[in-house]
Amino acid sequence: MGAIDEIQAAIQQVATTAGPAVVGIGAHRRGSGVVVADGRVLTNAHNLRGPTVTVRFADGRTDRGTVLGTDMDGDLAVIGVETTGVTPLEWGDPAVLGVGAIVFAAAATSGGPARVTFGTVSALSRAFRGPGGRRIAGSLEHTAPLAPGSSGGPVLDAQARLLGLDTNRLGEGFYLALPADASLRERVAALARGETRERPRLGVAIAPAFVAARLRRSVGLPDRDGVLVRGVEADSPAARAGLAEGDLIVAVGGRPVTDGDELAEAIEAAGASYEIGIVRGAEERTLTVGDPATGAA
Repeated sequence: MGAIDEIQAAIQQVATTAGPAVVGIGAHRRGSGVVVADGRVLTNAHNLRGPTVTVRFADGRTDRGTVLGTDMDGDLAVIGVETTGVTPLEWGDPAVLGVGAIVFAAAATSGGPARVTFGTVSALSRAFRGPGGRRIAGSLEHTAPLAPGSSGGPVLDAQARLLGLDTNRLGEGFYLALPADASLRERVAALARGETRERPRLGVAIAPAFVAARLRRSVGLPDRDGVLVRGVEADSPAARAGLAEGDLIVAVGGRPVTDGDELAEAIEAAGASYEIGIVRGAEERTLTVGDPATGAA
């Protein structure tokens, strides 16, 4: 059997095995999803518009599903819906993938069986912005062609095992997928239990680093790396800690911060109560976010 015949056979096998587990999300094919357990469909959070959603199966059946849990910053959601007769996909191991590895992508169509394509892994550890604006790192880039409405569909190996979830389209025929690693599996399990994930918020509007540097120079202050506070939300953790417009945040929980991504990551890692280092004018101060005695933020 030649290489072309082997690829053809692999695509057909993936379509036969995984196709029934690939579903359409939304009445007008807003996106795709994949059956990962009995009664459970995994998709992207950006495919949803409310607490319920139409789920379309490859055999033409439609049903109304209920959103069990969402992680907007991670762009994940789990839907509860009747999946009788559909075999959930097995989890694969994305850690074995390297640049050049052949992968298969599947997505729902407007009617009938799933679309299946193949390509190669073109890059690892890519990053993009989720629907909430947060940076999502560690994604898998591949070249399997995908039509609009493919977000939430699976990336698969030749045995039709789930390696990732297609999430973000790049230009020039590339797609980014969230790897189906142990961390993602844990998040999926938590979402299926109804544990909607909301990452901690400080409650500030910030300015880009170049704006912060320009403003400090304009009033005769020395340059300093940090995140400039442009506004503070009323009754937010920032307001209760005493942060004010014009403060320059330079550290959170002992970690230096120089941009919005580092600020968000430091806040998430810091826990319920943490110290935040600021520069107010030329004076350095330390504020406490949350109540150290109770851990309440």
